[in-house]
Amino acid sequence: MIARTGHFYYADKDDVLWDRVRRRLAAVRLPDVESYVRLLDDPQAGPAEWRRLEGEITVGETYFLRYVEQFTALKAHILPELIARHAQTKRLRIWSAGCATGAEPYSVAILLAELLGDQIADWRLTILGTDINESALAAAREARFGAWALRSLSAEQKQAWFTQDDRTWRLRPRFRSLVRFQYGNLLDLLGPAAPLDLTDFDLILCRNVLIYFHPDAMNAVVGALAQRLGDEGWLLVGHAEPNPGFEAHVRTITLPGAVAYRRRTAEAAPDPAPAAGWPPLPAPDASQAPSPPPPRPLAAPTLEPAPAPKPPQPTVDSVTPLADIRALANLGRFAEAAHLCRQALARSPPDPAAHFYLGLVTQAQGLLDEAEEALRRAVYLDGTFLMAQYHLGLLRLERGDGAAGRRNLAGVARLAATLSPTTPLCEGDGLRAGDLRELARLQLEKGPRGSR
Repeated sequence: MIARTGHFYYADKDDVLWDRVRRRLAAVRLPDVESYVRLLDDPQAGPAEWRRLEGEITVGETYFLRYVEQFTALKAHILPELIARHAQTKRLRIWSAGCATGAEPYSVAILLAELLGDQIADWRLTILGTDINESALAAAREARFGAWALRSLSAEQKQAWFTQDDRTWRLRPRFRSLVRFQYGNLLDLLGPAAPLDLTDFDLILCRNVLIYFHPDAMNAVVGALAQRLGDEGWLLVGHAEPNPGFEAHVRTITLPGAVAYRRRTAEAAPDPAPAAGWPPLPAPDASQAPSPPPPRPLAAPTLEPAPAPKPPQPTVDSVTPLADIRALANLGRFAEAAHLCRQALARSPPDPAAHFYLGLVTQAQGLLDEAEEALRRAVYLDGTFLMAQYHLGLLRLERGDGAAGRRNLAGVARLAATLSPTTPLCEGDGLRAGDLRELARLQLEKGPRGSR
């Protein structure tokens, strides 16, 4: 499985991997691993089941405008530069590799639509989303999202970009029509059967995928992605993913608040220093990524499969990974995510992260009283948990408790100001203290939204 998907994350997590396999055993109603292996080896049914298993082990966390600083760089620098450079041909090719349920490529489509305005009809735009998880791709094509995937958006953005149906939000057709989706395994780029259509891209986004790969595979994939960039094309990866090994394939471009890459060529000269006033970027925060073992040399860019361990027997008191909760919530399975949160809290009641996610998923269910209480408990257990306090403030504003909500947001702004602006935040998914302070300030500047 590791060799097929690159997900080295599972190399030392037998219990977690077995939990995923056990779900497939239940789904296909097989009694044991031996029977399941025979199914995988079946020439007729095996390929389809392999894909289902590959989808089961993926971590599909995504939401609109994830990592606001990168999307700010896209809107202010990268996309305008591409539009200007291709003004004659009016052609752009963009690829979201590891797109999960589609929030990332749809976010790019929204930005392009806003930048091009009425001229968009004159452009030939290709925005492709690929993923190894076919159920996630089906959800992406539907373009219907819960509050979880829209949690970073303002009320104005939701109204402009979506239509609301009960507690779900459907992306408007003018944005949906700009994106297409297809199955894609990044490791296929390293073999002889690499898809021929994945070439000549002006922008590739491969964010929060590579953190699950062994460093050797990570560097090989970045090299393959670089080869699929067109002249002066751009590559964006996640905040926790930059690696010194990338320099063999791409050159680093420092933008305000973000790092981007361009393909390294023999003709490429060193890029000029950024303009005065651009803030320096911190070293990548590796604490958010899984901790792989030290790199080992490979004979080829693909990884050899790890020795197959005997599947461990599940235990009733195994700890529920927060990644599972996020993945379920991202697929709109809020009741299941809430159930996992409650299970985790039954084992460890003082866990502020579990209270935090319980608050978010119950809010997405419309259970606002429970959501507020869960977020309040998260803040009580950890007074420095800025993301919990921020979402508590937003929820209270939404419920009409303007005074309490503004107190929470003011507290967030004060606490964030005591940290370095580049400090990554607990459960902030790459958000930094300076970014959150600015978000809180913007909410406070809108003025009271109600009181009780």
